[in-house]
Amino acid sequence: MTTKRRIVVTGVGLVSPVGIGTEQTWQALQRGQSGIAPITLFDATGYACQIAGEVKDFVPEDFIDRKDIKKMGRFIQFALAATDFAMKQSGLQILPETAERTGVYVGSGIGAFEVIEREHTKLMTAGPGRVSPFFINASIANLAAGQISIRYGASGPNLTPSTACTTGAHAIGEAFRILERGDADVMICGGSEAAVTPLSIAGFAAMRALSTRNDDPATASRPWDDDRDGFVAGEGAGILILEERTHALRRGATILAELVGYAANSDAFHTNAPPEDGRGVRRVMQLALQDASLEPHTIQYLNAHATSTPLGDRAEATAIGVTFGDHTPNLLVSSTKSMTGHLLGGAGSLEAGITVLALRDQLAPPTTNIQHLDSACTFQVVQNQAVAAPMQYAMTNSFGFGGTNASLIFRRHEID
Repeated sequence: MTTKRRIVVTGVGLVSPVGIGTEQTWQALQRGQSGIAPITLFDATGYACQIAGEVKDFVPEDFIDRKDIKKMGRFIQFALAATDFAMKQSGLQILPETAERTGVYVGSGIGAFEVIEREHTKLMTAGPGRVSPFFINASIANLAAGQISIRYGASGPNLTPSTACTTGAHAIGEAFRILERGDADVMICGGSEAAVTPLSIAGFAAMRALSTRNDDPATASRPWDDDRDGFVAGEGAGILILEERTHALRRGATILAELVGYAANSDAFHTNAPPEDGRGVRRVMQLALQDASLEPHTIQYLNAHATSTPLGDRAEATAIGVTFGDHTPNLLVSSTKSMTGHLLGGAGSLEAGITVLALRDQLAPPTTNIQHLDSACTFQVVQNQAVAAPMQYAMTNSFGFGGTNASLIFRRHEID
């Protein structure tokens, strides 16, 4: 039987509503700091939802040449910034002789909504001659991966998953598979989203998916609280540098964690809601455990998908209880969306990065805003403040519209 290649994480890059940069984001989450506030990217007067997790004080020029900024939608800019942080932490240099063994899997659930809305307005008010020549390159989803590969000279496998809110996790998981089977030695992977725009917020609000706690933004996202009333949209990016372990050790890289399990499946049930018993979620966690050759009791921490929607949170809580059985009361679980909001296509990779940092520092970040815990939560919700605990294995879940699911398992890295 062929032995699987071992895959490690050597870089994490995060751009989020609570910080621009990996360590800034991580420190804010440990403090329980909220990144949710009134919307400033457009005038939300009259909208049912007027709050979001915006990336504050983001200066594109800090990461991108001024002449190129107009060619890139905000989600591309976030992806390049997050990649910059990840590459610097990794210390990776892509040389001509390694370029074809270095790939990029970076996705987006929506792409550049703000560019599409802006250019459509120009078309309708001033005619086709006013549409920007950079419109297409700035807006289509695969240009985040494209721009990253061009910037760093990564000419290996290049792909853009677009699976709604599971995008970031799928990008990491499929990059993991590429590395396992030997089609590359390094993968730059993750997701990015910038969908705090008039049409996006109006659309999600029309579905009654968003929280309307406009008078108290910081407590609006409250996963697993009985009084939750919907998710809060966020924006940002999470990028991981995955490497074949021998490759990383050979170049003297600092290994942050090992990725040991991944699974993907579908509820095959409904476009917007999971089945009440969470059977698709339960199965994807079981498959990830099987892929990692682990039993449920080996997982100490789980960064959950929990978005602060009544149906979704309860289905995931039910699935966790069934999957982990007698171990459930010992399992530490948090939803950092309580602070960042829901980054849609960027959520899974942001939270994968957070899970890696939790293992690195042996610290589980909190779920904030819990006042009345849902009785479906039979696990240890990390409530309102971070908890230091020994963690060898950690899982993170992501689920998306259409019933698409993913689960990733990381192991604390030890030289052996």
